[in-house]
Amino acid sequence: MKDRVIITCALTGAGDTVSKSEHVPVTPEQIAASAVEAANAGAAVVHIHVRDVETGQGSRDVALYREVVARIKDSGVDVVINLTAGMGGDLVIDQEDPLKPVDGTDLVNGLQRLPHVEELLPDICTLDCGSLNFGEGSQLYVSTPDMLRAGAQRILDLGVKPELEIFDTGHLWFATKMIDEGLIASPPLFQLCMGIPYGAPANPELLQTMVHMLPDDAQWASFAIGRDQLKWVAHSALLGGHVRVGLEDNLYLSKGVKATNGQLVERAVKIIEDLGGRTASPDEARAQLGLT
Repeated sequence: MKDRVIITCALTGAGDTVSKSEHVPVTPEQIAASAVEAANAGAAVVHIHVRDVETGQGSRDVALYREVVARIKDSGVDVVINLTAGMGGDLVIDQEDPLKPVDGTDLVNGLQRLPHVEELLPDICTLDCGSLNFGEGSQLYVSTPDMLRAGAQRILDLGVKPELEIFDTGHLWFATKMIDEGLIASPPLFQLCMGIPYGAPANPELLQTMVHMLPDDAQWASFAIGRDQLKWVAHSALLGGHVRVGLEDNLYLSKGVKATNGQLVERAVKIIEDLGGRTASPDEARAQLGLT
């Protein structure tokens, strides 16, 4: 286990969860307040999506990101800001005419996923390192090698730390290739995302295999979704990684008990401390991740 384990809280995501829990934040004010709650509970990093305030659906609106980040900074609470750059990769296929645009598609190129990152220059932004079948039905997440190289170069030029989102082993293979090509600054930061249909299953042995595939200087975290989220805090920490919790990935503190982001962070802190570890402050996280 690391001397100081970084906790990231993924505050809201873009999934269809708003109707499933009253605690999922939607408006910029709610998302920022949830970030402050998570930071006060022990999260060193907050991972931020924004949502359309009318529909609750995920959004790429730069103004919404601008307001969330401003509210967090104005709160005076110290926390590392991690903005998603994964929105804009959704492709829904029509079974009769695969080239016909279908409702739910939001597909833009790698650079068009970055306007909010270019304006706000967060500490970290995500880079989803490959395409995958995204759950049942006909939805794909599209992130091609050309898109990724263009996005990685732009993020490098901006001086923002990319968090390399790894949903399967091939994504990890390509991420290490980008490192070899000089597109990712050292130390690289990986997020091993487990249990998302149909990427890497939430299997501890697979997690261990993926950890063994990482570059020697990598900083990494892992999470699993749903009922596996809190147990994954232990799996990840014991293998020497950092951890992620939050309402993006799981809505429950225990069976039938809906959680807030702060409660999930508190539980993660307890798990780490019960295992004999300690959690990182934002400044300690910045030092480990090469943000200072």
